[in-house]
Order: sequence, then C-alpha cells, then structure tokens
Amino acid sequence: MNDFMIRFLFCNLFLCPIIGILSIAKRVFQNSLSARMQYHLWFLLLGLFFIPFFPFPVTGLWAVFSWFPSLESVPIAEPFRNLGQPTGTTPINPGNWMNDFTLSIYQEASLTPGYLLLGAWILGIFVMMIWFLKTWLRMNDLKKSALPLQNAKALELYNGCLTELNITRKIPVCTTAYLKSPVLAGWIRPCIYLPIHLISDFSKRDLRYMLLHELQHYKHKDAFAGFLMNLAGIVYWFHPLVWYALKEMRNDRELACDASVLGILPEKDYGMYGHTLLNFAEKISLFSFPFAPGLGGSGKQMQRRIRNIASYQKPTLRRTIKSTAAFLITALLLWGLAPLLSTYAAKEERFHWNSSTEKISYMNASSYFDGYKGCFVLYDLDQDVWRLYNKEYATLRTAPNSTYKIYDALFGLEEHIITPEDSLLTWNKTPYPIKAWNQNQTLASALQLSVNWYFQEIDRQLGEDTLSRYLREIGYGNENIQGGLSSYWMESSLSISPVEQVELLSKLYQNKLGFAPEHTKAVKDALRLSSSDTGTLYGKTGTGRMNGQNVNGWFVGFVESGSSVFFFATNIQGDTDASGSNAAEITMSLLSHMGVWTP
Repeated sequence: MNDFMIRFLFCNLFLCPIIGILSIAKRVFQNSLSARMQYHLWFLLLGLFFIPFFPFPVTGLWAVFSWFPSLESVPIAEPFRNLGQPTGTTPINPGNWMNDFTLSIYQEASLTPGYLLLGAWILGIFVMMIWFLKTWLRMNDLKKSALPLQNAKALELYNGCLTELNITRKIPVCTTAYLKSPVLAGWIRPCIYLPIHLISDFSKRDLRYMLLHELQHYKHKDAFAGFLMNLAGIVYWFHPLVWYALKEMRNDRELACDASVLGILPEKDYGMYGHTLLNFAEKISLFSFPFAPGLGGSGKQMQRRIRNIASYQKPTLRRTIKSTAAFLITALLLWGLAPLLSTYAAKEERFHWNSSTEKISYMNASSYFDGYKGCFVLYDLDQDVWRLYNKEYATLRTAPNSTYKIYDALFGLEEHIITPEDSLLTWNKTPYPIKAWNQNQTLASALQLSVNWYFQEIDRQLGEDTLSRYLREIGYGNENIQGGLSSYWMESSLSISPVEQVELLSKLYQNKLGFAPEHTKAVKDALRLSSSDTGTLYGKTGTGRMNGQNVNGWFVGFVESGSSVFFFATNIQGDTDASGSNAAEITMSLLSHMGVWTP
C-alpha cells in the first residue's frame, strides 16, 4: 500500500494535463459537438479517474496497433495446448536442491511517506463520506415528508409526458414544501420531487417543461451518473482540478438535458422553454443535494443554459456525423493517455517482446498454478518453438532474486575473482540465519545453497561500474543496480521477465554472451541438478521474501534431452508461500506432463 500511494500521487499529477487536454478538446470541437456529446466526453474522464485502482495494466492506443503484427504468432499446432488437471505424478524431490535456502529481504512496515499519504487520504475520504451521509439523511427526511402528487390536472399532464417520452415505467411523483427546485432522486427506485409551490405558481405549460426535464434526467440515467461523480469526488477530495471537472460535468448534464427537451419541442416553443427557466430562476436558490439531478442551478449556469437554448438547432445528419467524429477523436486521444494513470503499469516494468517474429504456442496450465499468479515459459531450441502459459506475466519484469547468481558467477569468473579450478571464498565468520551458509563456499556449493554472502563478496570486488557494464553487455532485464551492491537483485531495483530469463539462458548455453567457454562450462556444471533416462536437468531457484512472507518464486534452467535442449522459466507470485521450491515443483510437473523430463 505504501508503494501504491506514491504511484497514486504521480497519477494525480498526470490527471492535471489530461483534464486540460479534455477542456481544450471541448473548446476546439464546441461547434461540432452536440450538447449531449459534450456531456458524454466527461464520462471518458470519469472512467480515467478509476483506472489507478484497476488490478491489471491498462492498454493504451499505441498498443492496439501492435496487436496486428502479433497475429503472425497465432498459436501453432500444439499437442499440449490444454494440460488439464495435474495427474498426481509430480516428480518426487530428487535431492536437497529443491530446498530453497534463499533469504532475499526482510522489511518491516514503517511510517514512510507513502503510509503518511495513505493516512491523510483515508481521513479525507472519511470526512467526505460523513458529509455525504448528512446530505443523504437530509434527503431521506425530505422523502419522508413528501406526499404523492394529488392534483388531477398535474397527474394527467405527467402521464402525458411519460407517453411523449415513451417511458413505460411509472415513476412516482411527490410534492414537498422543503424544496425550491424539482429533483430526480434515486437511481434504483427513482422518484421526482416537486416543490409544492410549482403546482399553484406556474402555468400548465411551465409545469410540463419541468416534468419533461426531470424525465429526461431519468431517461439518460443521470441519477446513476451523479452517483459516479460523487464517488469520484470522494476519492479525489484533495484534487482541485477533479472538482472543477465534476462541476463542469454537472453543468453540461443540464445543458444536455435541455437539448433533449428542445429536441422534442417545436421550434416556436424554444423561447417559452427559456422563459420558464428565467422565471424559475427568480424564485429558487441553488439546491443542495449533489446526488439528485434537477432543474435548478446557479445564476451563471442559468445564463449559460439560456444562451444554449437561444442558439439551439435540431441536429442534422451532417452535424450528427461531425459530432460523432469529434467525440471519437477525443476518446482515442484520452484512451492513448490511459496507461499514464495505471498504478499497475507504473509499478511493473514490462519486457517489450517482439513475439511476432517467433513461433509461439499457448497452453492452459492454470490448474498447476492454483493459488498463485504466474507463468511458465518453455523454449525448444531444436524446433525453435516457444510454449507459454500466461503471456501477461511472461513479459512482466520482477526481481530475479537468486536466479541472478547464475550471471553474477560468470562476472566473477570473467574478472578472475574466482576460477573454475579455484572458486573457494572464505566465510568471514559473520553468523547467518541459514546454518549451511556459515562456512567456506565454492561456486558449486554457493549456487546449490544459494549463499548470498558469496555473491555479495563477488559484487564487492567487481564494483558498480564493472557490474553495470556486464549487465548492459548481456542485456539483463532493466539493468538497474541502484538498490545497492548488497541487495539490488533481492526484491529491489533489478528486475527481469521470464521470457528474458529463457532468452539469456539460451544465449548462455550457446555461448553467445561472449564469456570464456571454460567459464560458461563451470557455471553450467554448477547448475546441474539431476539426471534420468530422459536427460539432464539444470536449474536455479530463487525466492523473494517480504515482511516474513515468500512472495516471489522462481525456477529457471534447461533440460538436455538427447540432441534437444529445452529452456524454461517459471515464476509464481502470491501473498504467502510463493517460493522457489514451489515454483520448481510446478515446473517439474509440467515438464513431466509434457514429456520433456522425468526423474
């Protein structure tokens, strides 16, 4: 939640230019957009307000065009397309290698800026909810005091309005002495509330106009729109431009409602409808029920409505087409900006994989990932074919944790900090919570036991500049080591996607990364886990631990099977128990089911 609030703050900064762009677009297209379309534009912005809370990344306009070339990678014929339920043949643990000893990072909750912002935000929401609750209680008291409309002529006029608008639902109409403006309240059980003085003070024609106005609000679901606007106002209570936008949306709602009424009136009645508004404005004050659309409004708003009524023209086919085109152009522009507001997208880095050039088959392995978010990636080097489960996560970058040690070992070998013949590093007597770490280590034991201090010592001797150079040369994920030499690969700044893990393993195996062959062989030998009749399994687990819980589990490696080599990467994520050993069990079940490797 701490990270969310920091990202949410940036989203609110992005909202400022987005609201400005929408306001400019409305001005540019004001002669093309109908009043109804101008009002509907605000719904696009209203939708953007809720994007930061989506639990998935939002795709922008530019990403849509990238879908078309990706059609070339439509799943090829795949016998393992749907793997179904696990068969119960999960390979038995062949040894200690699956016992993941990684201790990545431990964090305690603290009063960071994110948590302080969260507290202030929730407090503001609480205050706003109290204010809306008081308003709702006032409205509820008003409902209790209201009486059903009894005037026979007014009821006859109301029924005529229902027929005129083709509304079949009988919406209750009540009168009350506690309102100065008609309102429509309730989007589940709507009811029109009329000030009792309207029945005696206004003519039959004026009353008809008012009823038509309120019924247009009902017809266009404006009460529900008001609920969404108030919800946005509560969530963004601190954002002045959001409040400005919501105010303009409410104003445009009345303009759109006026236009809908004028659309069913003959042209000679336009002036009389405007006169009704003016006459009405002299007798009312601004009503204070923000969730109830009504005829009233401020004096400035009334002036704007009168101007729009005076200039109103019934829409022609040409104007309708222009209005629709202007709306679509603005909608596409705002859609293109949507990813800027996605906190998921702001948090997560993504590998931009040109999958259109690859032969890819997709499979359903969801039953193997029960309780976890995650993915499985397999690359058949001989056939040059990829098999994927959950492409969304396969291209999502996350901390590599101990899987990174494969490459850290190579860097140390290249810089002669260790050698294939002598990879022993001496334990500095610092006690570690994992007993197996508290002794001298070789490359083989350090990789098998995932000994953090061994690789931290290699990094210390390499230095940041050398490390950064190697990461750039091999293209390791986001190449970011700003998290510090002791922890950049442990739920910190460095991140990599499962697809990238497989690509790097393939290049490493084929010695395409530029390392000395003897160094590649030394690391490969250290990664060897098990052999069977079907081949030899090589791999490395990794576990990310946050606040005492395993939240990010990896298993990456490859299988040599005859003349074929299969490279794989499995990543699982969850609130608890998402460990490297569990990722390994899932991987072994999948490999066994697919006939790639069995113990």
